[in-house]
Amino acid sequence: MVAFKEMYTDKIVPELIKSRGYNNKMQVPRLEKIVINMGVGVPGDRDELKQVASDLAKITGQKPVMTLARNSVSNFRLREGMAIGCKVTLRGARMYEFMQRLIMVALPRIRDFRGVSGKGFDQQGNYTLGLTEQTIFPEINPDNVKKVQGMDISFVTSATSKDEGYELIKLFGMPFAK
Repeated sequence: MVAFKEMYTDKIVPELIKSRGYNNKMQVPRLEKIVINMGVGVPGDRDELKQVASDLAKITGQKPVMTLARNSVSNFRLREGMAIGCKVTLRGARMYEFMQRLIMVALPRIRDFRGVSGKGFDQQGNYTLGLTEQTIFPEINPDNVKKVQGMDISFVTSATSKDEGYELIKLFGMPFAK
């Protein structure tokens, strides 16, 4: 498999310079970070939170940070400061390695996969993708999973528009639905 960092410098940068007419390679948008977030449905459930954190650590190879509730909501029995999930921010080599595993290994393992939605772009060219289960990653043993948990994956780019971000992510090989 081709390393995504080398693919970016050798193929994607020249392709974007040619198609977009940039003057130099520093104008070309790049992937800055990937943020993976997993929320827990029941706030304060320590066992479930530990399971989610260990799954996220196995998937990313990095220790997750607990996310805390910013304000209290009495209907959800949620108090400010309660742990409600965890997240990991990947940069550099781990970011490219995770993206490669996501595109080449994990997404093709989804049953009846027809591509990811292209509607997850914001105005700045960042892309957010939602997955419904963590078992599509080969690091997770489906027999040990007590509860299927979804996750949000955000690709933060230096692009300035939706079109630039879409073209960058598409050139990395993200299988967008037609």
